[in-house]
Amino acid sequence: MLSDIKMLVDIKALYGIDERAFLDRDPASRATDIAAVRAIAQAACEVELFTIPLYMTALYSIQGFHQITSSGNNFYAGRQWPGAAVTADPKTANEKAFNSIFSVFIQEMLHLQLAANMATTIGVPPDFTSEALQNDSHGWTCYGPDKTVIPHIIDLEDTLDYDNVAVNLGALDKDTIRLFLAIEQPERIAKEFLKPSVKPGTYFPKAPFENWKEGDPLPMFGSIGYMYAVYGAYLQATYRGEHEPTLWQSVFNQQAAQQNDMFNSFVAGGHPMSEYPGFQATVAQVYPDIGLAQMIAMMDAISDQGEGGTLAFKQLKLQNVNRVMETYQSSEPALRSDYPSYDQDGALKRSATTKARFDNDKRSHYERFLEIRDRLLPDVVTWPAWRATHKEWTAKDFEYPTGLLPPTSRSLPTPDETARAMNALAAGDDSHLLLSQVVVGAIAGVTTVLNDYWDAKKQAKSPISFPMPSMVGSGDRMSICWAVTGAAPDLSVGLDPPKQGTLYHACQGLAWDFDGTTPNDCAAVAIFHTCRGSNGCHAQGGCGFAQTYGGGGSCGSSSSCGATALRGTYGYMRRIGETAMHAAGGVCGGPSVGPGYQPPTDNKCKSFGGCAVPISAYQLYPEDGLMALYSFDKDPKNPGGFISKQIYDGPKPAILPFSKGDSVHDIAYQAYKKAMQVQNPGVTVPDTPPPNNTLRLVFPPST
Repeated sequence: MLSDIKMLVDIKALYGIDERAFLDRDPASRATDIAAVRAIAQAACEVELFTIPLYMTALYSIQGFHQITSSGNNFYAGRQWPGAAVTADPKTANEKAFNSIFSVFIQEMLHLQLAANMATTIGVPPDFTSEALQNDSHGWTCYGPDKTVIPHIIDLEDTLDYDNVAVNLGALDKDTIRLFLAIEQPERIAKEFLKPSVKPGTYFPKAPFENWKEGDPLPMFGSIGYMYAVYGAYLQATYRGEHEPTLWQSVFNQQAAQQNDMFNSFVAGGHPMSEYPGFQATVAQVYPDIGLAQMIAMMDAISDQGEGGTLAFKQLKLQNVNRVMETYQSSEPALRSDYPSYDQDGALKRSATTKARFDNDKRSHYERFLEIRDRLLPDVVTWPAWRATHKEWTAKDFEYPTGLLPPTSRSLPTPDETARAMNALAAGDDSHLLLSQVVVGAIAGVTTVLNDYWDAKKQAKSPISFPMPSMVGSGDRMSICWAVTGAAPDLSVGLDPPKQGTLYHACQGLAWDFDGTTPNDCAAVAIFHTCRGSNGCHAQGGCGFAQTYGGGGSCGSSSSCGATALRGTYGYMRRIGETAMHAAGGVCGGPSVGPGYQPPTDNKCKSFGGCAVPISAYQLYPEDGLMALYSFDKDPKNPGGFISKQIYDGPKPAILPFSKGDSVHDIAYQAYKKAMQVQNPGVTVPDTPPPNNTLRLVFPPST
């Protein structure tokens, strides 16, 4: 029984937290204790989210090139794009450092998932756009050359070794690694590096918190491990009285908890095995005692993977503090199955992701960063250093050394066009601002979707997927910013919100308000995004993987929302090239009959478009299909809004065929012309789209 609970971990010896203070407490303290543990739950989400743009920026500052490959696809043979990538055979310092930081970056996404699942379990809807890290325009306020605070953890000015380190986004160098070590340092080391002048109790606060009340700022924890130790201790609090419920019984949120899993979930054909089979990545919502044990195990996993030690002191004594327990390591067969690699001809090869993650996951983040500092950093070449000696881009930079260029029949810009675009963008006065906004939009495409992803009510109304392509797209765009400008993106710039009553479009030449004379330019910066789950309006679809009527939050495969997934939710839809029936009604445009796919820029409503606004000039369709077409009218019931209207050729729905290897933008333009004939019949639309602009020429295609 939970009323007879004993602390599941020995935290007194390791963290100095007296577990007896959490047992047999005065029932009058329950409300404050609940408020405290829920505040810690949100703080944990903020701490984990804080690390992701930080690590990602340093990761993609590492100079290198990568190919775009996929199973059975040789579209981009002989081509490469700026941006390092994981490798199955790391030899250089750049390759080893990239593999190592990539493995940390992925585990931070795991930690964010665990923190969010734990939060909803105790009644906290996690906020991924909170003012603790960002402003209302999605500009990140927690980083900067004048920032010294690791949110909720420590002010580096109070440390002996890190007091001259800024909490700033930058290239991989000695100061960046020092910052990463400060973030991941174990509690015992963090205490050693506090200045003697720091007032006792400033960090590593006595718990339960003294004189704290709901609404007060949380005390600074001193280390991430200490934060989770306090979190776990609060969860196990008991109260005097034979029938008094424990704190866990008071907060266990069986009815409204939203549990999501992108690491241990089974997805046929795409993610067949659990990456971390040693522990659960979600909290079971049935028996409270099982749920509590899983919560503590999640905290153990985060602490062990990050700092090199679980919350349980006895376990620490039996292991090397920097070697992660096997329970919390990734599975090599699972990673191979879940993340296969392909060569430029589309043939299966050794899994690069497996090499990067499995080898490194045996060690803590702290130890991985120590290795980079002590062994790799002197030989790492970053984009700023590389650009200092490579002033001009040439066609050779974009040709894969051992590959043949793809057939000229494919609608790909040439390597020379790519080089000219990179040079033109590098010479632009406002390029750094523009590319920074591109990255901000891509990351906002993750954080804004996550708020809904962990919202049980919204998930029940309309399923939302994790925006993994947005994460991948964010890295692509960050790499381009580094390669073009030689500088980190400025994530503080933010984006102006889209104007109400404006029908935005996805890309160059596709403007819905085109009158035949005004410029038909690229998509507005305000709607830059990298995943269909994050587009917020009609006509904002992007890269054009053939998306089904069903919508959803992820992309990267044209069959990601096939008939099986949609049955019983939106009605039945057949797959590619066949007639589809959308008979359920009430979804954006209402009932419709026609093919089961939509073109980019012509999507009906939020989450029904493609990926990546603006559209890469290299994007090709991965398969054949038929698309339904739509135009848009003002919504009489919603001032400033729009409704989609399916286009018909006589009594039949208008369709647009597309073939494997067709240019996505060319097909989008054909759809646009057809829609404009209905939308604005008096306007003459040119027969061909405008030449590719520089922004679209520097972005690699999505996969």
